[in-house]
Amino acid sequence: MNVSKERIEENKVELTIEVSEDKVASALDKAYKKVVKEVNIPGFRKGKVPKSILIKKFGAEVLHKDALDILIPEAYYKAVQETEIEPIAQPDITDVFIEAGKPAKFTAEVEVKPEVELGEYKGLGIEKEEINVSDEQVEEELNHKREHHAQLVVTDREEVQEGDNTVIDFEGFVDGEAFEGGAGEDYNLEIGSGQFIPGFEEQLVGAKVGEEVEVDVTFPEEYHAENLAGQDAVFKVTVKEIKVKEMPELDDEFAKDLEFETLDELKADIKEKITAREELRVNREFENKLIDAITDNTEINIPETMIENEIDNMLEGFRYQIMQQGFEFDQYLEMTGMNEEDIRADYRESAEKRAKANLILEAIAKNEGIEVSDEDVDAKLAEIAERQGQDKDQLKMFLQMQGQLASLKDSLLMEKTIDFLVENN
Repeated sequence: MNVSKERIEENKVELTIEVSEDKVASALDKAYKKVVKEVNIPGFRKGKVPKSILIKKFGAEVLHKDALDILIPEAYYKAVQETEIEPIAQPDITDVFIEAGKPAKFTAEVEVKPEVELGEYKGLGIEKEEINVSDEQVEEELNHKREHHAQLVVTDREEVQEGDNTVIDFEGFVDGEAFEGGAGEDYNLEIGSGQFIPGFEEQLVGAKVGEEVEVDVTFPEEYHAENLAGQDAVFKVTVKEIKVKEMPELDDEFAKDLEFETLDELKADIKEKITAREELRVNREFENKLIDAITDNTEINIPETMIENEIDNMLEGFRYQIMQQGFEFDQYLEMTGMNEEDIRADYRESAEKRAKANLILEAIAKNEGIEVSDEDVDAKLAEIAERQGQDKDQLKMFLQMQGQLASLKDSLLMEKTIDFLVENN
C-alpha cells in the first residue's frame, strides 16, 4: 500500500491511498461471495452463479461497492497509522477508483488535531494558597451539627416569630370560592422557609395561637396550576401550635451521641475534615490556575469540530444530571423556556477552553514521556470498584463492552500530567 500526505489547511490533511492488486482481488472475491447469494439468474441455483456470468449479466460494477466497503476502512486505518495523523472527524472519501487487475485508489480528506507549540509550563511561580482552619470554622460546623440534632418542642409563647415551626390549619379561597388543593390540617410550616407562595409566611408573623387570621396573596404568573396562576387569593389560617428548636448542650455528652469520647475529640475530627476539604479545594484551584497560565502561554487554533465535540460531551453530562433529578430533558427545556441551542451557546466558551487545555496536556504528556501503564489502569479500576462496591474484573469487562476503557485511560493520562505540572511548579 502506498500513501502520500498533504496538509491542505491548518487542521486538515489529504491522504492519497493506493491499494495493491492482490488486496483488490481479495476484496472483489469476498464481494462476489456476498453478492452471489443475493441475485437470481435463470438456469443457476441461488449462490451458484459463476463470477464471469455474474459480471457479464450485471457488469463489473456489481462487485465494486462491497469490495470498496472492505478495502477503504482497512486501508484508511493503516494510512492513519503510517502517517501518524490524529483524526478528529470521519474522513471525506473522494476520487475512488477500483478495477480488477489494477491497484485501487482513493483520497481521504480529514480534520486532524492541531499542532501544539508549547510555551513555558514549568517553574511558573504561581502561589498556592495556605490552609488555615480557624476556630470559628470549627464552631460553625459544630453549630450545624447541633442544629441537625435539635428537637422541636412546643413553646408556651403565644405569638408567631420568624423561624418558628408552626402547626396550622388553612383553607384558600379565590373570588370567595374554595379551590382544590387549597386546604390542609395539622400542617407543619417553618416560618421563613419559603414552602408556601411569596407573602404567605410573612403574614403569619405576629399571629396568635388559636386565632384565625386572613392571609392575602397573589399566585405567581408561572404557578404550576394554570387555573390559579396570577390569581388573588385569601387564606384563612389558624395557628394551632408553635414549636421552637431546642439545641443540645455543647459538651462531652453531645460528643458521645456522635460516637466520640469527648468534645475535644469531636472538634479535632471536625478540624481534620475541614482541613481535608480545604486541601481538596486549594489543590483544585492551584491546578486550574496552572492550566490557565499554561493555556495563556500557548497559541492553538482549535478546529470547530473539536469545540462541537466538547459541547456534545458537556450536553450529554447535563442531560444525565437532569435525568438523575427525575426529569426528562425535554420537560426541563419546557419548564425553563430554553432550547438546546441556547444551552450549546452557553457552553461554547467553556468547551473551547476545555478542548484547548486537553490538547496542551496531551502535548505536555508526549513531550515529557508521561504514559499510562496497565498497572495504572488496574489500580484505578480497583479504586472505582471499591468505592462502588463492585467486582474489579466485572467493572473492567463492563467498561470494555461500553467502549469506555480508552476514555478511562485518557482521563488517567490527564491526571498524571496535571500531577507532573503540580510537582514542577
